[in-house]
Amino acid sequence: MGVMAYPLRYALADLALALSRVAEDTEQVRSTAARAAADMLGEGAGVQLLGDDGRYDAITYHHADDQLAPAYGHLLDRAGELPDDDFSTSLAASRRPLVLAGEAGRPITELPRPRHAPHVDPGEPAPEVHAAVLCPVIVDNTYAGYLVLTRSTPGAIYSPAEVELARDIAGELSLALSSARAMERLRASEERLRRVLETIPEGVLQLDDDGVATYANEPIGVVLGLPRHQLVGVSLRGFLDKHGQAELTRRLAECKAGRSTVGATKLLRADGSQRSVRMSMMPLEDEHGRPCGVLCMVTDTTDHIDAKGLKRQLDHLRRLDSMGQLIGGISHDFNNLMTVVAGSADMIATTTAEGTPQHQMAKDILDAVATGRTLTHQLLAFGRTEGNRPEIIPIPDLLTDVQSLFSRTLGERIGLDLAFGPDVWPVRAERGPLEQALVNLAANARDAMLHGGMLRVAATNEVVQPGQLAEGAPAGRCVHLVIQDTGVGMSDETRKRALEPFFTTRPTAAGLGLATTAGIVQGIGGHIELESAPRMGTTVHLYLPAAEERPAPAVDRRVTPAVIGRVLIVEDQPEVAQLVQRLIEPAGYEITVATDALQAVTQVASGAQPDLLITDVVMPTMTGPELAAALRTHRPDLPVLYMSGYTAASLGPQLHLDENSMLVEKPFTRSTLLGAIRTLCGPQPARGPNS
Repeated sequence: MGVMAYPLRYALADLALALSRVAEDTEQVRSTAARAAADMLGEGAGVQLLGDDGRYDAITYHHADDQLAPAYGHLLDRAGELPDDDFSTSLAASRRPLVLAGEAGRPITELPRPRHAPHVDPGEPAPEVHAAVLCPVIVDNTYAGYLVLTRSTPGAIYSPAEVELARDIAGELSLALSSARAMERLRASEERLRRVLETIPEGVLQLDDDGVATYANEPIGVVLGLPRHQLVGVSLRGFLDKHGQAELTRRLAECKAGRSTVGATKLLRADGSQRSVRMSMMPLEDEHGRPCGVLCMVTDTTDHIDAKGLKRQLDHLRRLDSMGQLIGGISHDFNNLMTVVAGSADMIATTTAEGTPQHQMAKDILDAVATGRTLTHQLLAFGRTEGNRPEIIPIPDLLTDVQSLFSRTLGERIGLDLAFGPDVWPVRAERGPLEQALVNLAANARDAMLHGGMLRVAATNEVVQPGQLAEGAPAGRCVHLVIQDTGVGMSDETRKRALEPFFTTRPTAAGLGLATTAGIVQGIGGHIELESAPRMGTTVHLYLPAAEERPAPAVDRRVTPAVIGRVLIVEDQPEVAQLVQRLIEPAGYEITVATDALQAVTQVASGAQPDLLITDVVMPTMTGPELAAALRTHRPDLPVLYMSGYTAASLGPQLHLDENSMLVEKPFTRSTLLGAIRTLCGPQPARGPNS
């Protein structure tokens, strides 16, 4: 054997080289080892390995006679079986070869063969094995299968030197399989890494020391507006302004020194647009620990920054909405107080002689209450726009009412000129939002006239021809409102964007004034146009559809002294309820007062028969309309006079006025209240015997 040692040693070296060349393919490793074992030791050799499921895979078998290889392969193949037989457990435990030989020239009967006998063609002789060697294949210190060598000559044996050679071949196979599996794991790991790099939302660039991209994933291509394959070989500097390029040079130097950097910058996309990004850069090292480039992670923060801005604006809107609700609540309570003040002053005025100081003070109080009433109603209309309902609004009344709001908005340095005729057509709109739209325009004009100026508001009738204005604008009878200032004016670019929500040229503004106005005007079917130039002021044109003119219904009600009737007063504020009672009691009404709506329902259900219900609209347990509906189940024709500190428009859908109901707004006087009762009830029926 000593003579053969050198050639066999060379053969093993050749086998190791051959296995290393096919190390990336496990199937090729099996085939190469089986063929080498058959060539070096004669006759047949096979490799039977365990698969990932813990069962044997199909055997890879070679024979010196290619025609016999399939038959021996079928005889020995244990594909799909578990390694729980005696041969497998012995090989796994001892990790040493098993040598088998037939006795007295007979073939081996005990072989690691399939439990289910393979199909054999009856015309062909059955293959016989007279000698065999099984060498365990140990991969990464774990039993992975075996190398089987077979000889079919009767009386054949394997010498100890041949068994040792078979063991060496199995050892080379083990090393090759270990390397192949490591490479498979590496490929799988690289594939997972590739998928991660392609699916993460962050852009990834690998840069060389000069900032040129050597790798780019798909998301960074989206950020920069170029396909990823076009980014490789392109410098990141081309997507940065001068400041960004200087910053990139500093960061690359930091990474070359072994330090990571994180910071925000702006990238210029291929289409010229700009994106805000957060860029993390970290040094890469080669196998010797030397810097070999930079890994750059890019997170697009543009939408996040925009969202923060939108959140600030949304918070501003919420504060405005809260302020509107607060204004509504305060105005309501204030009107209740003013109702008591006005009613008491009215009673003093009617019980004192004209010309006396007491009578004059009472009149002064009533005048002050009237001014307060106008102010609170304007606040209600301005602050509470939800749930309003359209009403017919005479333009002269509208402009007269908002004149005081205009004056407060403009201040002392800006003059106000209102021009309108009495014949200007009315419009149908929600009063509160329309007033708000006009005040917004006044506020914009004020901001454009920081050093003073003049605001002119004119209203005229105009018949707009179809197609005269922009698409979607109204045609026919319109009220043309012109709001003109003498301010700084706008550039053409600013004018085109001025109606966009959140667009503003002032850093402290929300950019909602003109956008809100446009929404309100368009909501009632109108149209808005801006005319402006730098240093030439701004003119806003509003075209509002004129309301259909309907003749006022004739009211055939004789104004006669009231006849005594039964009145039920329901008001949750006791002082207001007592005032109403004091105001109407002298007129001869029989009065019942309830400060709780449920108490009033109980009284009527128990037999009380009021001729008139006077009730507040907004109450804690039951609203006025709900109370009226409940009482009308007992008295279907019951007239209802509603009282409220809110305007009719502000109450919106809470209040539906039918032909048998009216609303009197707080604060009111005795004459206002009695006049409303007479208008609603007409001549009262005379008191009958059952009264």
